[in-house]
Parts: sequence; C-alpha cells; structure tokens
Amino acid sequence: MNKELVKDPLNIIICGVGGQGNILATELLASALVEQGFYTTVGETYGASQRGGSVMSHVRISSTAEYGVLIPLGEADIIVSFEPTDTLRVARDYANKGTLIITESRPNYPLAVLSGEAVYPAMEDIEAELKKLAGVVKIIEATRLAVEAGNSQATNILLMGALTALPQVPLTTEDYDRVMEQRFKETALELNRKVFKIGYEQM
Repeated sequence: MNKELVKDPLNIIICGVGGQGNILATELLASALVEQGFYTTVGETYGASQRGGSVMSHVRISSTAEYGVLIPLGEADIIVSFEPTDTLRVARDYANKGTLIITESRPNYPLAVLSGEAVYPAMEDIEAELKKLAGVVKIIEATRLAVEAGNSQATNILLMGALTALPQVPLTTEDYDRVMEQRFKETALELNRKVFKIGYEQM
C-alpha cells in the first residue's frame, strides 16, 4: 500500500442517476483500491434500473478487515455525486459535519420537472443546504469541462479524478491510470486520461 488510511474504514458514496456512468466509476475505484491491497467492499442500491433512476454505490475501504457493504446512515466520509438534487437526497441521509462532498453542477431534470409538475430547486439553495449538512462542499462543472476536453461521456472519470486528488483517498494518479489501461484502449484511454487529469486539477 502506498498510502495510509486517515480513517478506517473510509466510507465513500458515489451516486447519480442511471446512465451517468457511476457504476463504471465505482468499479474502477474499487479495482484500484484492491490492487493496492485494501479490503474494499461495494454495495449498490437502485431507485430504478433504467436510465433516469437513482443509483447509489457504497464503497468501504479498510486496511484491516472487510466491512458490511452498506454504509450506516450519517457515516459517509466522502460523497461524490453526478447530479445536484441526488447529492442533496443522499447527504440528508448519510452526511455529517465531517463529510466532504464533490458534486456536479449540471442538473439532470426528472420527468416531473420536464412535464411542469415539479420545480427544480435553485443551485444556490441546494448548495446552502449541503453546507449545513456537511463539512466541505466542492461544486464542479464536470460536464462542461468534459465536453470542452472532447469527451462528453466522461463526466464520471473527471469526478473520479477530483476524488483521487483528495488526501483522504489512498490512491495516486498512477494507481488509477493502471486500472484505466485495463479497461480502455487507444483513443478512449487517452481521452479518459485527459479528463481525469482535469478533474484532479479541480481540487
């Protein structure tokens, strides 16, 4: 292991809606952690299996033991979210005053909002409540940055770059790069490396 855990277990939640790539992001993160010798358990909950339903992955990391797959309520150390209202929903259940939140700024409007039956909350209202629930809130224009980098489908990899930059996360960029090399080839690998680096530099 090249890094020590600042907390054992370290509890990370990765959440968003179906189709945003959070399952792939979780798989890559867990693979990198296992390769570094950490006990890593992953649990997933689905609001709906199809695109648009909520998806939440629990990642529990330890240097000594395997923990249960689901993080207890109020005990998330880090929350990474691909959708602002999903961030808020998860934070209300799992955040505490020591939690660090990284969230995408771009909304993914549910059908109720698109049909006019509901109103999407203002981003400043979401941010204000998140700051009451958690210790640190970092909002990243991940989709915009990924589009500018030439890979609109890589918002998930960009946010994993931001996560890896945190001192609490026991991984280096090289650790994550090795698992990307196993998953992607040629042009896709280079584009994902590019957006990962952009995400890393946001922190």
